[in-house]
Amino acid sequence: MPEGSTSPEFARVKYGALLIGVAFALLAAVFCVAVWRFNAAADVTAVVGAVTGVVGTVVGAFFGVQVGSSGKEVAEAGRAEAEKAARTAMAKLPPADAADVLRALQ
Repeated sequence: MPEGSTSPEFARVKYGALLIGVAFALLAAVFCVAVWRFNAAADVTAVVGAVTGVVGTVVGAFFGVQVGSSGKEVAEAGRAEAEKAARTAMAKLPPADAADVLRALQ
């Protein structure tokens, strides 16, 4: 994709990669501060575990929303294609038959 692309799929990949990079940097910083600040392994594990749980939840929610959004786009495209096919088929019918079909659908 060229620079400055507005494709939704490109934006998803770009922001997803950015989110993962920030999450790893945050976890590395928390780990370094925890190792520097605490002497006991249990304390370091508790601090890193708490932050990892929150960061993992946020990253998981982001990607869950992205997958749902992508599925909605695919469904909308399928619906539009089916509607176009139905309109094309209705255009081929004689007007009286088309009116009967439309009345039956309402």
